[in-house]
Amino acid sequence: MKTLAIIATLAPVGAMAQTPFSLPAGCTAYLTVQETSCSVDHHFRCNGDLAGTQRRVSLDEDRMTFMGQIDAETQWIESYHPLSGHTERLVSNPAEPASFSDLIANKVDAYDFQTTSPEIGITRYVGTDILTGRTVTIDGVTLDETKFEITAMSPDGMTLWQSEGYEFINREWRLFLSGTATITNSTETFERDNSPKEFIFPGEAGFLSSKPKYGCGVVMSAAPELQEFTNDNI
Repeated sequence: MKTLAIIATLAPVGAMAQTPFSLPAGCTAYLTVQETSCSVDHHFRCNGDLAGTQRRVSLDEDRMTFMGQIDAETQWIESYHPLSGHTERLVSNPAEPASFSDLIANKVDAYDFQTTSPEIGITRYVGTDILTGRTVTIDGVTLDETKFEITAMSPDGMTLWQSEGYEFINREWRLFLSGTATITNSTETFERDNSPKEFIFPGEAGFLSSKPKYGCGVVMSAAPELQEFTNDNI
């Protein structure tokens, strides 16, 4: 798979704290986001991808924690979760595709789709995103707030985990950005705040930094596959 080939070219984990994050050849980053909860994200595009495709890498203090690919409608095309060691790919012909365009036009978007994984099998995701009508400005960037709810289910309909909370979108970037969430799995319920703190652009200090700046040193309670959950990164 192409994403896994890209992962193999990324900077070694041990070098992340000392050097700027290195993208693969043919890929260009346009945005670095420092988040509240000890995570830094890099958003980039790669030559040869379909028009509108975007990729993201997330890092904590020690390693890469997530790498994902979305299409122009923010469908979760492919993702890799290093903490749990599994990958997922979108199953074709979803019952109700996620649509950024529908969210903008109608202020609400419902989705119902499945992913397949060699490690964990089929997972069904059902949920809704709603524009609340509220806008916020963070580090000079204006964002629209969204309210979301999502449930992940096994093929037999058993709930694996569910989450609800608030996130943000940027219309120009056609991108979801993390916010606050309450996540419940089979053993616990926990809160998380991955809201953006800084937006850093090419040429600015901290662009492609490999080191998170905020909220580090806090012990997180979460299963590995949930530690990097946001609405755009399964």
